[in-house]
Amino acid sequence: MSLVGGVMLDESVLFSDSNDSSFQLRPGVPVLLRKLRSSNIRTAISYGLDLSADKVSELKRMALEYSCKCFLLDASMDGTVDESRAWSDGGGSILYVVSGNKAAFHKLNCHWLIIVIGNEGVSACDNLSMLYINKLEELPLTICRLNKKAIGNALIVGYVMKPSREEDFAKRGAFPMYPTPNRLIFLPLTFEIPLSSQLKEVDVVIHKATDEIISIELGSSSESCTRITYTTGMQELQRFMEDQSDFIVIDPLDNIFPVLDRLKIQLILLGLQDLNVEGCRTIRAPHFLKVCYSYIYIYGSNMQVNDFNDPDLTQRLSEAKLSFPCIVKPQVACGVADAHSMAIVFGAEDFRHLSVPLPAVVQEYVNHSSTLFKFYVLGENVFHAVKKSTPNSVNLMKSYERNGFRPIMFDSLKSLPTDTESGFKIDDLELGLVKDAAKWLAGKLDLTIFGFDVVIQEGAGDHVIVDVNYLPSFKEVPKDIAIPAFWDAIKTKFESKKTK
Repeated sequence: MSLVGGVMLDESVLFSDSNDSSFQLRPGVPVLLRKLRSSNIRTAISYGLDLSADKVSELKRMALEYSCKCFLLDASMDGTVDESRAWSDGGGSILYVVSGNKAAFHKLNCHWLIIVIGNEGVSACDNLSMLYINKLEELPLTICRLNKKAIGNALIVGYVMKPSREEDFAKRGAFPMYPTPNRLIFLPLTFEIPLSSQLKEVDVVIHKATDEIISIELGSSSESCTRITYTTGMQELQRFMEDQSDFIVIDPLDNIFPVLDRLKIQLILLGLQDLNVEGCRTIRAPHFLKVCYSYIYIYGSNMQVNDFNDPDLTQRLSEAKLSFPCIVKPQVACGVADAHSMAIVFGAEDFRHLSVPLPAVVQEYVNHSSTLFKFYVLGENVFHAVKKSTPNSVNLMKSYERNGFRPIMFDSLKSLPTDTESGFKIDDLELGLVKDAAKWLAGKLDLTIFGFDVVIQEGAGDHVIVDVNYLPSFKEVPKDIAIPAFWDAIKTKFESKKTK
């Protein structure tokens, strides 16, 4: 059998079994159509003569939305299969996906591979091959399995992340079920069917585990471990990876812990000083201070006290080389609802009744001419992009005054205040210095794919790394450059781990 070149979805697998007039689509149909489209697998929708005009209209609308073809396909009429011949002649094997409850599909006079869903009692025809699966959600696994069988030495890469993130990656062509030039086939792992049946087909897993976090319990010190509670599905994947010691993951869950904790990553970044050479530009971490809960003993029990009201806070800020304004961030960096709830404070009084969740990190606010340099590490490759950023402190002060001298609160994923002008250009960046830092960070964190943000301090020229994150979208990098580098990073890490 050749590689899967096209998928024909019969209407019997698209609509739910309910008899109401709304003819609801089965759950997962839009997701499947998006995955097929992003994999560059030709897709068509077929229907029979007995389908109502309203349903035909809905199928045609759906075909237009997901860039599919839509055909009348009825085995009882001579020549109707010919209508789809031009579509199916585009190369590769054609999968015809049909419900086992549809009686006439076995009469089709064609050479498609028929995938029957939900009825193993159907007898196969002598001139057609048939496969049986229980649910439509198993189709991507079937496609990946067939493609690996056709190409021989390909790798199936299972991946897990939230749908919106997956869509961002997939629409750039990052997750094709059709083999990449370096022979990777991407399987979207789903918790809708048993994970074990999927993982036994998978060679390597890549994940955005932070999308599957329910809660994070930080350790009481920088050395203690972070306790993470994942969703039920992710826990199942975690147990599988722990039980199968030779199973390859890019990257192990333990390796991402530092990027979940802003205090831990700040402490790691202090090691950047070892890269600096006297008389040259400096790359460094921002100055910072941890603010945490303090405990007092009242009436026989411990009671938490908000330490933003610590009378010694001003002195502690000074000892940490922090001056106003400062940016206050939750210590938990991602995976929970308020991880991106931040504030810019302009004086000690601004800490009173501050709503940033504790524990928190108070971080130096670097005047950086409203310019942020984003760096993406994809294996051995390092890419960068320039973005507008928050204003210098002089302009921030104007916003502070307009805000009634209250701290500037924002969600860093949604409402980060930015300036219209950016001062620094890419030529102002000591690119070699930052790439050295990227290599150092990759070794220190033992991560394959991650990103970090750099600002240049006005006047001093220091390069300051202000944020580190795992598996970023790298959407600022052109896809014809970034996506092949993404694939190569996965393949190279797999081969490296396999040899060990």
